[in-house]
Amino acid sequence: MAADTTILIVEDEPAIVELVSFTLRAAGWNTFAVNNTAEAWEFIQRRTPQLILLDWMLPDQSGLRLLSKIRGDRQFNEIPIIMLTAKSMEEDKIAGLDHGADDYITKPFSPRELTARIKALLRRKSPEHAQTALTAGAVVLDPVSCTVKISDQKVDIGHAEYKLLKFFMAHPERVFSRSQLLDKVWGDHVVIEERTVDVHVLRLRKVLKSAESLIKTVRSVGYMLSEK
Repeated sequence: MAADTTILIVEDEPAIVELVSFTLRAAGWNTFAVNNTAEAWEFIQRRTPQLILLDWMLPDQSGLRLLSKIRGDRQFNEIPIIMLTAKSMEEDKIAGLDHGADDYITKPFSPRELTARIKALLRRKSPEHAQTALTAGAVVLDPVSCTVKISDQKVDIGHAEYKLLKFFMAHPERVFSRSQLLDKVWGDHVVIEERTVDVHVLRLRKVLKSAESLIKTVRSVGYMLSEK
C-alpha cells in the first residue's frame, strides 16, 4: 500500500495503540496516535488523514461525538472511519453506523483482520489512491512512478492534468459535473472556477493525443472517461 497513506489512531489504551501502530506500519502505512477527541480534531485540521481508527470510549468524550463532528464538517466528511470498540451489542454497532462510521471492529481483533478491513475500505472509498496501474485503452497510468504511457510511449503531463486523468481512470464510465470534479480532484477548499475544469480537460485531451476520445463531454452535465 501507499507510503503516503496516513492513518490516525484515536485510542487511549497504550497496549492497543502499540499493537495497532505496529500492525499498520508493517503494512506500509504512516501512523499517528492520539488519546482523546480534542487532540484528534486538532490533528485532523493540521493534517487530514486518509483513514481514522476511532475508539468508542475516550477520556474526554465518546468517539461517537467526534464521528458526528467529522461527518458534519464539509472539509472532512469523506474521511473513512472504522470504529474500534469493546462493545459487541447489535444496537451499539447500529448507533456507530448511523453516526456515519464506515466499518466497525470489535476488540479483541486479529491484526490480519484489521489490515484486511482497512485495505478493503481504502479501496472502496478511494480507488484513485490505489497503487496498482490504471489502464484505459492504450493509456497506462502508474501511480507509483506518477507516469503516463500511451502505447508504451511515456508522455509529458502537468500535475493538474495528471490528477484529473488519474481520477477519471479510477472511475471509468461515470459522468462527473464540473463542481464534482473540482471537489474530488482539487478539494472544495481550493478556490478554482468551474470553467477552469474545461481548460484542464482541454489540456488533458492534447496530452492524450490519439487517445483523446477517451474523455467524453456529456452535454449539460460534465465529463466522463469511456472506452465506448
